Amino acid sequence: METSYLRGLSGRIVLPSDPSYNADRQGFNRAVQSFPLIINYCRTPQDVANAVLWARRSRVPVRIRGGGHNYEGYSSGDCVLVIDVSEMTGIELDEASGTVRVQGGVTNRQLYEFLAARGYPFPGGTCPTVGVCGYALGGGWGLSCRAFGLGCDSVEEIELVGSDGQVLTANAEENSDLFWALRGAGGGNFGVVTSVTFRLPPPVESVTLIEIDYLNISRETQERFFLAWQRWLREADARMTLLARVYNSEADGLAALVRGLFYGGPEEARAMLRGFLELPGAAHRIASMSFLEAVTIIGGAYPPFERFQSASRFVFRDFGPRAVREIVSLIQERPAGSVFAGISLYALGGRVAEVGVDETAFFYRNARYILWIESVFEDIRFAGASAHWVGRRYRLLEPLTKGAYVNFPYAGIPDFKREYYGDHAGRLAWIKRRYDPHDVFSFPQGLSRRQAQPAVRLAPRPGPQDAPAKQAAERANHRGFRYVAPQT
Repeated sequence: METSYLRGLSGRIVLPSDPSYNADRQGFNRAVQSFPLIINYCRTPQDVANAVLWARRSRVPVRIRGGGHNYEGYSSGDCVLVIDVSEMTGIELDEASGTVRVQGGVTNRQLYEFLAARGYPFPGGTCPTVGVCGYALGGGWGLSCRAFGLGCDSVEEIELVGSDGQVLTANAEENSDLFWALRGAGGGNFGVVTSVTFRLPPPVESVTLIEIDYLNISRETQERFFLAWQRWLREADARMTLLARVYNSEADGLAALVRGLFYGGPEEARAMLRGFLELPGAAHRIASMSFLEAVTIIGGAYPPFERFQSASRFVFRDFGPRAVREIVSLIQERPAGSVFAGISLYALGGRVAEVGVDETAFFYRNARYILWIESVFEDIRFAGASAHWVGRRYRLLEPLTKGAYVNFPYAGIPDFKREYYGDHAGRLAWIKRRYDPHDVFSFPQGLSRRQAQPAVRLAPRPGPQDAPAKQAAERANHRGFRYVAPQT
């Protein structure tokens, strides 16, 4: 690309001809491959404003990337300008007001380490490299949510760069409709978020880490585990949040696990978890430790990247033994090439349900938990098999569940606006028109009236002859740019 076309951009620029391009274009889910025209690492709100204005003048689509964890790759795309805020990592603590302000690129790990050194927990996510701001904009489920609410429930103020390059502040008094929308439907839809101010939770000296594993168990034990999950959640103490999973992997065979945090002592936690601990094969660690130690242990299970296909649903009721048997049966056989197939259960309730359904854009306040089904594969040749496997099971789960979690997106949802946002979809469309009338911020499952092209789902072999790279080059050249294929 001729450098004269870059005039007006600031910050760090990565082009397809740069040696780091192939690494820089990757997101967390390597099953999705995109070939952007430019990756612009912004370091200030002015860099972001320059990028937005440049994209409008040049008629180049925009995508917004922080941690790069969008499961369907919507934070990138072919022949787009990726506005990447991952180098904006400032954190400011104001103990007098009980708030912490984080810039758009701060990750869970960075914020946990910063706050824990000062005695505070934080209701963030489980994966350490997820961007805190993007996490909260989509609602924000984490292992402290039943105690402190979703990530979006702690948001006090948001600063973002809008479609005209202007810096907007959204809070309860200023741009309050935008503030409402950003707490649950904000990721990529209304602008580029450059900072979020969160209300701090109370300081804590310690938490109880919960780890229970069941390896090489029977299908019947998996069913009993699912029923134990339902019984626990029915009367669960709000101080405890759990993630449960039934799965089938090469390493562990048929298995199950529980991970969680309890804002109380280990003995009290054991009593609450009796239904899980009495199941055959339970191996557990339930121990008191610092908040930072606990989230570091949980986060340590996440790899730097994966290849997977997944989908999510919300569950509002208990299932009887027959329905549980049918749900557990969905993971008894892995698709071809899959090394892991599982159903994960993310507990809601507690403080999450205490916030009114219409107080934020996050619609599914009254759900009992999020159900997430996934298949992980190492060889990209088997991506199609996992996609088919997930799609078929998604359709089987639809009659038993409602909606979908926007932070766990799935490209196979037909009416995705309704599924992600429920009865809030109409109000969100109105706010989108007000703040982004020209659809500057558009992606395949965004609120835009026009839908952008999805990322490439099947990863090609790297090299200058990649079909997706060729397609991106053709589109770039059609726009008047000289596209240089990525180097290997």
